[in-house]
Amino acid sequence: MIPGARLEGTRIAQFALAGNATLTLRSAATGARFTYKIRLAPKQDEDTPPERRTWFVKLLCGSDNTSDYRYIGFIRDGRFIHGAGRSYASSEAPSVIAFGWFVRTIVYGQKANEKLEVWHEGCCGRCGRKLTVPESIESGMGPECAGKLGGARYALAG
Repeated sequence: MIPGARLEGTRIAQFALAGNATLTLRSAATGARFTYKIRLAPKQDEDTPPERRTWFVKLLCGSDNTSDYRYIGFIRDGRFIHGAGRSYASSEAPSVIAFGWFVRTIVYGQKANEKLEVWHEGCCGRCGRKLTVPESIESGMGPECAGKLGGARYALAG
């Protein structure tokens, strides 16, 4: 089994918005952690301009880490928008607040924060295949998918 890895720096935004990412946010201060799936909405691809893309966000809310994910909102125009009436969790839930902060500060703000750890599960953030090459495990993307994303296309801010 391939272990996951901690993501660092600009690789966090690239991985999170690659289109098929599963990541865990862990507070180094409290140890609290939440796992999310971030999926590019259908009928969008690398040719859709970044500012026009939408990603759906689901939260792991049970013990089955393959099927216990529930919708909480979406990312569009550089921000996380809570799913209001359709969301599994309220806008006041710690998991929703944490994800909104993550998108504003880490993904689009490109600011490092030593109090937050971002981990991936050992699968490519774009296609979902298991990663086996150490450099791919470190970045969260296989070499083919990283080449298709082109890196610079996901340099979103700062």
